[in-house]
Amino acid sequence: MTKIIVIIPAYNEEQSIANVVNDIPKHLIDEVIVVNNNSTDTTAQVAANAGATVLLESRMGYGYACLTGMEYIATNNLHPDIIVFLDGDYSDYPEQITEVIQPILKDNMDLVIGSRNNSQRAKNSMTPQQVFGNWLATFLMKLFFKANFTDLGPFRAIKYNKLLALNMTDKTYGWTVEMQLKAVKHKFNYTEVPVKYRERIGVSKVSGTIKGTIFAGIKILSWIFKYSLK
Repeated sequence: MTKIIVIIPAYNEEQSIANVVNDIPKHLIDEVIVVNNNSTDTTAQVAANAGATVLLESRMGYGYACLTGMEYIATNNLHPDIIVFLDGDYSDYPEQITEVIQPILKDNMDLVIGSRNNSQRAKNSMTPQQVFGNWLATFLMKLFFKANFTDLGPFRAIKYNKLLALNMTDKTYGWTVEMQLKAVKHKFNYTEVPVKYRERIGVSKVSGTIKGTIFAGIKILSWIFKYSLK
């Protein structure tokens, strides 16, 4: 039986987090971990009420939250086969976990990215800067590394042993691109699955602010150029 654990970083997602947890196909998933990234609202309580394991990470940053989830898994010797990463804002469709993990189960892929770059993406669900940023990042990844990605989408699945081999280090906005760049460098088998995408509940902490957009862009591009020089 394949053991699958979901990690959901969450900051002030009290309006959406229960929807996310409840829509996860529980018959497939062994544990749902919500990492409360220093929320000032009731995200932690709402997630716990929905049945998730709730962890606290007071250091602000998407990568910090993901690393805290991984630390919990390692400390408790849970030994999953697959880790699924999913956002807590309900922009993704959690029920599509079934589709995202299929290339791992059926085709022995190491990493699967849920790509939002398709007709299933709802109008206005991504800001113009998100669309351009994803295009630029994936274009540069193809130019420098011959990588075949169309998106840096946070909805993704990866074999646990491969995730550990990547030695992930990014603490903030560069988590997704670091994973994809390192997967290419390690010559992992990877693919994309088209996923649906809707307008998130609440305001994005990254693309919803000028500061967040700028810092995310700088971090993503810095990872790409850092690896292009190696």
